[in-house]
This record gives sequence, C-alpha cells and structure tokens, in this order.
Amino acid sequence: MFYDQATIEVRSGNGGNGCVSFRREKYIPDGGPDGGHGGRGGDVILRAAESKNTLQDFRYQRHFFAKDGQNGSGNLRTGASADDLIVEVPGGTLVFDDEEGVLLADLKKAGDEIVVAKGGRGGRGNASFKNSVRQAPKFASAGVSGVERTLRLELRLLADVALLGYPNAGKSTLLSVISAAKPKIADYPFTTIRPVLGVVSRDASSIVVADVPGIIENASEGAGMGLDFLRHAERSRLLLHLVDASGLYGVDPLEAFHTINNELKSYKSSMAEKEQWVVLSKTDVADSEIVDLLESEISMEGYRVFRVSAVTHSGVNELINALLSEVPQLPAPELEEEAEIPLYRPKEAYPFTIGRKQGMISVEGPFIRELMLSTNFSDTESTRRFQRLIVKSGIEAALLEAEVEEGETILLDGSHFEFFAGSSDEDELYL
Repeated sequence: MFYDQATIEVRSGNGGNGCVSFRREKYIPDGGPDGGHGGRGGDVILRAAESKNTLQDFRYQRHFFAKDGQNGSGNLRTGASADDLIVEVPGGTLVFDDEEGVLLADLKKAGDEIVVAKGGRGGRGNASFKNSVRQAPKFASAGVSGVERTLRLELRLLADVALLGYPNAGKSTLLSVISAAKPKIADYPFTTIRPVLGVVSRDASSIVVADVPGIIENASEGAGMGLDFLRHAERSRLLLHLVDASGLYGVDPLEAFHTINNELKSYKSSMAEKEQWVVLSKTDVADSEIVDLLESEISMEGYRVFRVSAVTHSGVNELINALLSEVPQLPAPELEEEAEIPLYRPKEAYPFTIGRKQGMISVEGPFIRELMLSTNFSDTESTRRFQRLIVKSGIEAALLEAEVEEGETILLDGSHFEFFAGSSDEDELYL
C-alpha cells in the first residue's frame, strides 16, 4: 500500500521543576537559598528527509513524546534539558493542526522542518526569588507543561508532470516507455492503485512524472480512488491528460476528457487553471478519422495535443522533447492553503478549564497544575503568591461565574479547597 495520509499525536516535554534548597555548611554563616532551575523539556520537530518517500512508518507508530527536563538541585545546579525529538517525514508533506484544520507547514524538500510542539521551560529555583525583603524564600516554581496536539499529515508527491486520465487510458504504459519506472500494466481497468513516479531524462535534462491512479466521474465527491490521489497532481507544473483514442473499452474519448476536467474543476478551481497538454493514446489501434476529429475538437478548446502510441513508440520522442524543453520553464504551483505560524504559548496566557468532578466544581489544566506544584502552602509568602495568581489568571472570576458559593468545596488539580472570594489582599487565606 502507498500511505499518503496519517494522523499522529505529539507532546513536547515538561520543564523540570525548580529546587527549594538552602546552603548549610560548617563555618559558612547565612548560606542562603541555593536551589537551581529546572531544565527545558524537549521540542518535537518534524523534518523532511530524503530517505522517506511515504507515510507508512506512521501506520504503526502514531505517538511521539519528547522527554521532560530534569529538576534543579541544590548548590545552584540547573537540571539537564531534554533532547529534542526529531520525527522524519518525506519531502512534500503538509502538516495540519487536526483540531483547527489549519496548515502549519509545507515541508517541500529535505531539511525543511517545523517545531510542532515547543518544550516547556524549566521552573525557577528558590534562589531566584530572593530579594532585599524576601531573604529566605521557601518556594520554587514548577516547570511549564509541554504542548500536546494532534497533527494530520498529507503527502503530495513532488512531480513536475502529473499523468491523468480514465482507467486504462494508457498512463502506466506511457510512463514505462518514457522513463525507467516499472508500474503494473494489465489489460483491465483500475490496474494502478497507487501513484508511481518516473524520471524522464535525456542528456543533462530531467523531469519527474507521476502516474496518478485513474479518476472517474464524481471522484471529487469521493467516488472511486480519485479523491485520494487528486491532491498528488496539485504540485505538478503540468497536467498530461491521456485520452484513449481507440474507444476499445466502450468509453467515449471526448466524454471521458470532459469528465476528467470537470472533476478537476470540482476538486479545486486552481486545478482547472493549471497548464494542461492532451495526449491521444493508442493511436496504433484507433481509427485515424476519429483521431483527427478528436485532435481538432480538443485543439479548438485551447489545448495542445500530441498523438502517441506507447506500443510502436510513434510520437513518443516528440512528446519527450517537448516535456524536457518546456516543463522546467513553467512556474512552480502554489498550494491554495496558507501556512500559518503556530502560536504555542501566548504571553500572559493561563490555560485552565472549569468543569465538574466527584460532584464538585473542578479547575484543571496546565496552569493550575504548575501553580500547585510551585506553591509551598506551609509558607505564607508562597501561599499569598498563589492567591494573587488565582485572581490574576481569571480562575476566581470563572468560579464566580459558575455560581460557586462562599465556603463551597472545590477541586484544584484534584486537591480540595474551600472557596472564599475577594480576600486575596487581606491577611486571611481564602483558599
């Protein structure tokens, strides 16, 4: 099978927690806080590689999780940062955010890469919270949580020319004649079930040609296999449309030609506007008058027409010469999707959700988890910092909006608290 679509889950590493530590050594008075910072969590990076040509690897492995940064330690030692996780994909891979449906990156060639999940930064050790007023902070901050997201990968073949046409129009046979490709060829429809690439070369010139599996009527709506493979023609500079001039399989050549073009237009308007040449195939067994009539009618519609027989090689050299001399001069197409720069962690963002668990209002999410880990509830200064951030983050306002009553028990990241609003600046603790 040719795998050209995949859905994967990625998660960057969490930052390591900052350390609470005090230097206590003999003969060294007032050692003070010496807790080090946590290390950075690993990023998840998608990178195009020459060694990859399908997305088959993602059939068996769909989860890619980077490692967490290590916690800080005493003596101002910073925890080790985790290595980045590099996931290799074939060139021509489009990376979409599956939830939002937006294009994140177009990894066209080997070496192109994107950071799809940024690792969490490490937490601060208690030494960094020391100031002229707070001489001995007994708290540190937790590492920032990593990013978790679902991505959709689509492979679109990097070919200069896309061979299109009804099943059994002779695409595979022509590709085997003009290149060294060896596609399956048989005397029945739907022989090609996956795209095949071939390189057409002569002297110092070469182009890549893709045999796109047969398209039928209503392919743009999902009929047959056309919808699965139409996207592989999007990157091509030229559409080479094969029309079986013989009519041996009971398909009217002109009707088949118009059907394919209607499917291209229905799929995407840009496909109908792409440069297209028409090849009348199997001319060795076709009625010459019918071939003349087809060439006349298709030419009148503004298309360049070639007559070819892959069996006798009639017209093959003329076609190859035209392809090698003119296709490299055609403009490279731009995809309709507009790549967006993903925004992972906006400044001053406090991600949390309000729900209900165990019959109580529950606050969950990366922010509240990190805040809970960063707070030493036996230390007054640390607890007051916790209270200020509960207000600043909007959690208090969200709880009031959820009609939480004074004194009601709520869950913060799974821990029980009594809710008292509006006293964050007073001496009393309200959570």
